[in-house]
Amino acid sequence: MTVGEAQVSRGNPPEVLDGPFSTRQLLRIDEALRLADQGTGLVFSVFVGGLDEPIREHAERLHRQLAEPDRSVMIAVSPNQRRLEVVTGRHARKRIPDTYARLAALSMVAAFGVGDLAGGIINGLDQLASHAGKG
Repeated sequence: MTVGEAQVSRGNPPEVLDGPFSTRQLLRIDEALRLADQGTGLVFSVFVGGLDEPIREHAERLHRQLAEPDRSVMIAVSPNQRRLEVVTGRHARKRIPDTYARLAALSMVAAFGVGDLAGGIINGLDQLASHAGKG
């Protein structure tokens, strides 16, 4: 499930509430996603959870399942596996080259290293959106 995705379930709370984030952190991540989308015209998403081997291929499969993969940027984080992948679609890659995605990833990894998963994701979204610019 991506952060910000609604999950309707009768009688059961959304699964995302069982994850590594507090409600406040989820709201901050959701706001960062909204600002990134609005500011760039691209579609940003975040996946936090286990990724199958090979990690990159699994992240790319998840990215292809998005509504608009060509215009999408996905941050896939697997805290237990200590892995991070940034996947950009064909159109998004023109605005966020791999070099800039790597810089954002380094920043996220630094935050993750001190235990700030939510802050790392938020900063990564901000950096990726800043590099993409207005769309």
